[in-house]
Amino acid sequence: MDTENIPIKYCLYARKSSESDERQAMSIDSQIKEMLDIAERDKLNVTEIREESKSAKATGARQEFNKLLKDIDEGKFNAILTWAPDRLSRNAGDLGSLVDRMDGGKLLQIRTHGQNFTNTPNEKFLLMILCSQAKLENDNRGKNVKRGLRAKCERGKRPGMPPLGYKLYRDPEDYSKGSTILLDPERAPFIKKMFNYVTEHGFSGRQTNDFLTGEGFRTRSGKNLSLSMTYRIYKDTFYFGEFEYPVGSGVVYQGVHEPIITKEQWEKANSMLKTFEKKKWGSNNFYFSRLFKCGACQSGVCGETHTNRHGKEYIYYKCTKYGGNKRCDEKYIREDKLVESIASLIDQFKNKDLQIHKKVTREVEKFNEMQRMTIGENAKQISPTEYIGYILKNGTSLEKRQFLKCLEGQLWLRSGEVGLNS
Repeated sequence: MDTENIPIKYCLYARKSSESDERQAMSIDSQIKEMLDIAERDKLNVTEIREESKSAKATGARQEFNKLLKDIDEGKFNAILTWAPDRLSRNAGDLGSLVDRMDGGKLLQIRTHGQNFTNTPNEKFLLMILCSQAKLENDNRGKNVKRGLRAKCERGKRPGMPPLGYKLYRDPEDYSKGSTILLDPERAPFIKKMFNYVTEHGFSGRQTNDFLTGEGFRTRSGKNLSLSMTYRIYKDTFYFGEFEYPVGSGVVYQGVHEPIITKEQWEKANSMLKTFEKKKWGSNNFYFSRLFKCGACQSGVCGETHTNRHGKEYIYYKCTKYGGNKRCDEKYIREDKLVESIASLIDQFKNKDLQIHKKVTREVEKFNEMQRMTIGENAKQISPTEYIGYILKNGTSLEKRQFLKCLEGQLWLRSGEVGLNS
């Protein structure tokens, strides 16, 4: 095909990888500026500019590059202006796509800041050599990174961000020393407390999560600790000084960081948690756990499930003994009795002018009015006490939470009974 008289229409293509191995590549803005200067100097017809931040390691993974190839097939462009050959390809598949279009006469020219490639054997061969060299650099770089990570693990340092309870420290005066993993003074005590809750007090993961949230434990981003993350923390061997890398490889290293707990504590906690893992996480909703405190020692109150010899399950609430008095002998209360006790406090809610009394009264009036409209004047009218009992026993999770939210911090447990704070 005679290409001498065909007008050359360039598409300027600029790319910068978003991955760390190409951090030193020119920025997209710098590439575009340099190439536009060349276009102006050599009077090149640049009809469009395409740019993207995407690695060129994998074939067909770049959206803008794929659109560029499609536009070349449709005749919108017949030449490419780019900073260097490795901006176009670092893999054999995309390189083959470019060479095929040059062989077919659709791509007449690839112009870089220092070279020009046309549909001639020598220039195409040089293009393939340069792009293949970029692929070789990528492959070797990947091997070197893996080798470096293994060497780091053998020195006792786990790559990446350490888990909650630790933080990275880098000497501001000498960055060449690298980072050191140190205890996080804000979160490490909470991690230690998590394991103590299980090993010393027999808490479940959900109970531990509830109490940590109530005590103010937050993640690095300031969010509450999720239940799934709570269980991941219990499974992480990093806290007693060992780590597996990569995860799932079975290769375990001894860390040089300071452990938060002992291996014996970790094993005991995970052994005790197996009882709770037999059930689906979140299968029990202890709605009243954070509702009130122990009237004897001001500790929190937690819920737990017990099964009698007939196989029937009951939920009990008891003092956690974590408020400073580990000898507290406050009696427990069963959940059905707890519900009855809260329902019977409706008159005291009124005396304390709580919003809950107004809300209950309003809901009871609406319910009774609906009963009269549908059944008649002889319809049974429910009392506020009956209404509260029904919500706490048979209501949805949302209804229970909305109701109990109004009571948070207002109740105490004393001598196996529930009462309002004075």
